[in-house]
Amino acid sequence: MGAPVLAASEPVSKSGPSPAQTVGAGRAGARLRVLLDAGPAVHQRAGLSRYTERLAAHLLQEQGDRVALTLFHNAHSGHRLPPSLADAPQASLRLGQYPWRLSVLASQLARQPWYEKRLPPSQLYHATEHLLPWLRRPAVLTVHDLIFERYPQHHTWTNRAFLRLGMPLFVKAAQAIIAVSQQTRRDLMALYRVPGEKIHVVHEGVDARFAPADPAQVAQVRERFSPDRPYLLMVGTLEPRKNHAAALRVLARLVREGFPHRLLIAGGRGWLFQPIQELVDELGLGQRVRFTGYVADAELPALYSGAEALVMPSLYEGFGFPVLEAMACGTPVVCSNVSSLPEVAGSAALLVDPRDEEALLAALRRILTEPGLAEELSRRGREQAARFSWSRCAEETVAVYQAVVQEAAGRWSR
Repeated sequence: MGAPVLAASEPVSKSGPSPAQTVGAGRAGARLRVLLDAGPAVHQRAGLSRYTERLAAHLLQEQGDRVALTLFHNAHSGHRLPPSLADAPQASLRLGQYPWRLSVLASQLARQPWYEKRLPPSQLYHATEHLLPWLRRPAVLTVHDLIFERYPQHHTWTNRAFLRLGMPLFVKAAQAIIAVSQQTRRDLMALYRVPGEKIHVVHEGVDARFAPADPAQVAQVRERFSPDRPYLLMVGTLEPRKNHAAALRVLARLVREGFPHRLLIAGGRGWLFQPIQELVDELGLGQRVRFTGYVADAELPALYSGAEALVMPSLYEGFGFPVLEAMACGTPVVCSNVSSLPEVAGSAALLVDPRDEEALLAALRRILTEPGLAEELSRRGREQAARFSWSRCAEETVAVYQAVVQEAAGRWSR
């Protein structure tokens, strides 16, 4: 395997960090030198992108006295770091998407630290998505979900095959795992027998920009997306586990009952989108459903704020950003009572069995006909969302870094 080209802001280690370098990170007051994989913030738009970009931004802004952060990504798409991270120390590999992923997997299978010579030096590597090279230096792995294990039919066979082979290796190789929810922690313990003490639950956060939007901004969004009707909202990549089919069938029943609402479905078209479009046509909902595509971050708070309710009957979520963002905007939420969603929503949403369409219909009917309930959910939602912050996420992540490096220092000193 030929060595890829590396563009870096500092010289590249020829052999990776030595035991002495790693031990040095344990000194009181020393800044930890962390190399963080910022790839999701470069190449994606969904939850992994938001997690990586927000975590890195808050580490840089608020934890600079404790962490010297370098951002790394594989520059296969020609994309660059987002503006919020553009001034950070950074390094990139120039590999294609598949050569990068497959070579990382090969390094784990062969247990060879090929990438130590190709990455900038650091005392710790943080893999922010489900991809971790075999390295000599300590590593932290963030696991967002194990959907490919729980609902394999909702993944492409290639992605499922890659993750089923790679994820157990990545999990085993990491010195510590960050799980974004208790649900993900439970899945890691149940499916991979990961010791509980190796897993640190660090909840994601919600940006301050997610708040009840100015009425003028809400009016602009309504004029653009649903000028003639009030609307319900779903947010997220269009894929089967989001359970759009149940929401569409419930909407059809609301329409028959005389409710005037439209359903806006915001998000990129993902795996197996075509059956969703066919169901819209079959139910005669062509004028009552609008697929907005990707909505720019700047417009999302107003889009949430203008909705009568957020609908999220997902079969499984590793975390559930839309629930948190909608609550922060004061929008009532109806979501599933499974996976991580009860953990995020608390008592601030109406929770339903995602396979019980009667329950979903009843919950939406209540929100649309009981103003007092909608107002109470709005109040409770804002209080619940305030419990989740990126500052806390960054602080707790640094605590994991410190524990891992101190443990490595202790091993080398023995």
